Amino acid sequence: MGGFGSVWHWVIVLLVIVLLFGAKKIPELAKGLGSGIKNFKKAVKEDEDDEDISEIATQKAEEKPKIIKDQVKNTSDIEVESVAQAPKKRGRKPKTQIND
Repeated sequence: MGGFGSVWHWVIVLLVIVLLFGAKKIPELAKGLGSGIKNFKKAVKEDEDDEDISEIATQKAEEKPKIIKDQVKNTSDIEVESVAQAPKKRGRKPKTQIND
């Protein structure tokens, strides 16, 4: 004796819906239901994209300190003497006259 998928069950459900909402209201309800499902799928997809972006950002943030640590190890061999000499500035000297 049929289950949830029997034809008569669906006929009765459709008749009840038509009686409750009327024949004119059913297309509007179907349109609203369709747009609701579409918006839900769109929001789920955007949420998945946001999670992917945050995972990538987290991975990049974790990689950056490693790169900097490697660079610091490599630059420890540089001599400090070159830093002590300041480059000469070219151009005119600024006027420093103070009028009292």
